[in-house]
Formats: sequence, C-alpha cells, structure tokens
Amino acid sequence: MSHRIALNFEDGVTRFITADAHESIADAAYRQGVNVPLDCRDGACGTCKAFCQSGEYEEGFYIEDALTDEEAEKGFLLCCQAQAQSDMVIDIPAASTACKVADKPVVSEVAAIERLSANRVRLSLKAAEGALPEFLPGQYVNMEIPGLAGVSRSYSFSNASGAQVATFLIRNVPGGAMGRYLDEQAAPGDRITLTGPLGSFYLRAPQRPVLMLGGGTGVAPLLSMLEALAAGGGCQHPIHLLYGVHEEEDLVEMERLEELARRIPGFTYATTCSAPDNAHPRKGFVTDHFGAEQLNGGDIDVYLCGPTAMVDAVRRHLDACGVEVANFYVEKFLPAKDPAVAA
Repeated sequence: MSHRIALNFEDGVTRFITADAHESIADAAYRQGVNVPLDCRDGACGTCKAFCQSGEYEEGFYIEDALTDEEAEKGFLLCCQAQAQSDMVIDIPAASTACKVADKPVVSEVAAIERLSANRVRLSLKAAEGALPEFLPGQYVNMEIPGLAGVSRSYSFSNASGAQVATFLIRNVPGGAMGRYLDEQAAPGDRITLTGPLGSFYLRAPQRPVLMLGGGTGVAPLLSMLEALAAGGGCQHPIHLLYGVHEEEDLVEMERLEELARRIPGFTYATTCSAPDNAHPRKGFVTDHFGAEQLNGGDIDVYLCGPTAMVDAVRRHLDACGVEVANFYVEKFLPAKDPAVAA
C-alpha cells in the first residue's frame, strides 16, 4: 500500500509524493526528485528532522542525539527513518530551492465564468493537460493571465483537492489585469497556466474548536477547508465562520454555506456588512461579533484570511480580549502593484 505525503517547505511551496510500504520518507522523496535535507541515513545526525502536522508513521531507529524523546512526543520525526502508515503532511525546515524542487506549471482550461455580483467572479477551471494540482485545503496557486506573458495573480482554491473542476473566488478590480481579462476577453476554453500549490495557510487536523474569519474573497480558502471537512465526514469539534464584506451584494456563495452547514455537524456561520447604509441585519466588522467569551478560554484554533487592514484589526482585537489562542493561522492579501506581483 502507498500513501500520499505533502511536503511543506519554508518558502511556502508544497510538493506531494507517494511513499510505498516500508519505504522511508527520505527515500520516497529522493526517488521522486525532491532532495530533502539528508546526511547520514542512519538516524544518527538529525539533519533530516521534520515536523509531522498530521498522519501516522513508524518512527524507525534513531539515537537520542538525532531526535530526543521530547521532540518525538511533540511530532518531530527523522525522514531517513520514518515510514508512512497513512497519508501525511510534513513540514520540511528548508526552502524548496535548497531541495531542488522545481516549479510544476499545470495548463488548465476555463470551464465557467460566473458573475456572482458586480465585484465578485467565480472562475472554474478544469485540467487541459494531465491533472489539476493537488493542494492542501486553504492553499493557493499563481495564475498566469492569458495574453499577458509573465503576469500572474495568486488565488486560493475554494474547492476541496481532488475535484475535477477547481473554483476560485475573484474580486473583479476594475482596470486591473485580471479584471480586464475577465471583463473583455475571458471565455470557456481559454488556457490558463497554474503554478503551485503554495502557502502555509492550510487546514490542520482539528484538535479543538475552530473560529474562521473571512473578509471579502478571503472566504475562498475557508470554503476549501470546509469542503474538505465535509468530504471527510465532518469534525467532532464545533466550527464557526464569521464572513464579513463591505457591501451586502458581495456576500456570495451563501447557498454553498447553507449546504456545508447541513453536511458538517457542529458548523455554524454568520455574516456581517460594514457599509453604514446597508440593510443587512448584522452590521459592522467581524471583530464586532466575537469576544473573549467565544474564544473558549484560548483553547481554540483561529483561521483568518482577508485584507491587511482586517488582519491588523483582528490582531488588535485578540490582544484586547486578553486571551491567547492555541493557534492563529493567517493569510492576508494585497493589491498588485506591478505586473510581476501577485495579488
């Protein structure tokens, strides 16, 4: 039996490999062209030490100079010795470039372009050659804009990995490179090159209650996480999503959230609009709708994706609440400032 292993590198690049039965993680990686840090291969030096985010494995042989009992208990392993017993997610303490991990562009084809509001577009892509990229729920790809060689933007998947069609929730910025393409040229059948997956913002196996905070199109990676949880049979811990926008019309994907609430036991969500003259029943920012009492005494994982101002506001709000949360995972996005920078 073989298992899929996601190797996450320090620069945000993720690569998936397959490990065969009784094959060390390092041997599997090298067999597939990923040179994880390695020296002795005997469990004696600790060069290949990595952290297991999720999954089961046989530890193999090693000496304490290479991996202490305390480190092993926390989830660290030696890639030269550990053998996967399930699918795994592993953090490699090195940059992908140092491990000779090359970019893997994938050519996709536009399947649909749906205008959900004046400022929101759902772009659906299918594989044109081979398969769509594998990814961890919450990650993103760089998307090259057709007709503009070398110009790309970064967008998070809003679907679960393994789907035949990948979906992206895009803020249609008037005059922007992607906005012009969507408004003036985009059509089903267009070819779009994707590079990735990328990013350290991805769903960890829930060990406690989860609070998700999404601002604008920042709800997209949270939808991907929820889709993955629904496909996996749900979660034994409560999950609450606060989804905020400025204008009420930009509260999109609401039918999808309703469906996810039916599929995931213990999942609830609330929406809010910050425009002062909106008619939405819940007004203000996401920080207006949770406080210390919703943070479970700190025993909670917080996932936040939104613009920089929102990220900064949430950080200040958490400080004001006086509660240190167990884990705080953040993805913030910025508008593109030049053709080579992703937004």
